[in-house]
Amino acid sequence: MALYKRGLVWWMSFTHNGEQHRQSTETEDKTLAKRIFDKVKGQIAEGKWFEKLPGEDYTFGDLMKKYMAEYSAVEKAASSHKRDKSLSDHLIKVFGDNYLTDIKPAMVSNYKTQRRGEGASPRTIQYELTLMNHAFNLAIMDWEWIDVNPLKKVKKEKVNNSIERWLTQKEEEQLLKASPKWLQEMILFAINTGFRQSEILDLKWSQIDLERKTVTISEQKNKGVDTLPLNEAALDVLREKGSHAHNADDLVFPTGQNTRFLNRNVFRMFVSATEKVKIKKLRFHDLRHTFATRLVQNGVDIYTVQKLGRWKSIKMVERYSHHNVESLRSGIQVMDRVNKSGVITNLSQSQKKRGHKPLLRLATP
Repeated sequence: MALYKRGLVWWMSFTHNGEQHRQSTETEDKTLAKRIFDKVKGQIAEGKWFEKLPGEDYTFGDLMKKYMAEYSAVEKAASSHKRDKSLSDHLIKVFGDNYLTDIKPAMVSNYKTQRRGEGASPRTIQYELTLMNHAFNLAIMDWEWIDVNPLKKVKKEKVNNSIERWLTQKEEEQLLKASPKWLQEMILFAINTGFRQSEILDLKWSQIDLERKTVTISEQKNKGVDTLPLNEAALDVLREKGSHAHNADDLVFPTGQNTRFLNRNVFRMFVSATEKVKIKKLRFHDLRHTFATRLVQNGVDIYTVQKLGRWKSIKMVERYSHHNVESLRSGIQVMDRVNKSGVITNLSQSQKKRGHKPLLRLATP
């Protein structure tokens, strides 16, 4: 054990449970530093000393400020960072002034109850808790502010991950008729590519290769780059818009003033179009669901759908794809081929040899 000076401040060096510790006394006064050091040595001897973590002095507001600036803004796409800001605002209102070491599982559970009372959906609450959990994990692993994550003992919200809304052919016709031309183009492109709204609004001609019939896109979530094939319906939209010469940096779907559409303006017009033809509970993002659903219903394998839509996992694709009765028919018809092969008949003949009356005759020998 030793007391030493670093700059103007006195520091303590000591061993506890086999680990070497160096800790500032936070004073320039040697006499005061010695008294502090003697107190620590006494606590160690009595087994009452515990290492002080920075989290005892940092609030949740401090944590979220660091998380947003050093992680969310750097590691995530702009749209995800914007969503994190919205989610963190709700969390900071409740936890912002609490020191990190004072936040307990019961407080988080109470927060869930409060948010439900405010009308927040289970999905929204879970998004908020996921953000909070990630920030605490970084505080433990990367920043060494704390050593316990209170969310580990908090039960997750039950979220229905099945997406049941997609656009039927009839609804598509109605929606297109009720939409202005610029929105028609976006709708058709979204249905035939599975692109997100922001990806369509940000799309530039430098990403399009009409000769190769491909589009290159920087994936928002994993920051990868994908080159994808385009079908004729999507190409028709692009050919019509590309009938005039464009610079590589020009937007493919610009406003009349050649500027980017604001998300809220597209949202407002999309909602207006759905209301005109009384199509209920349809979001622009459901056009992406429609893309996956139509592929699966027409026999495209899940792996290919995953690659075309750039989902991270097969499980995510299963949430967005749905079968209808006709798309399942090809599966059940396998049984007819099995029956004709004589498998069921042989079973019946085997029963006869044993003196049993067949329960059901599914095929003629």
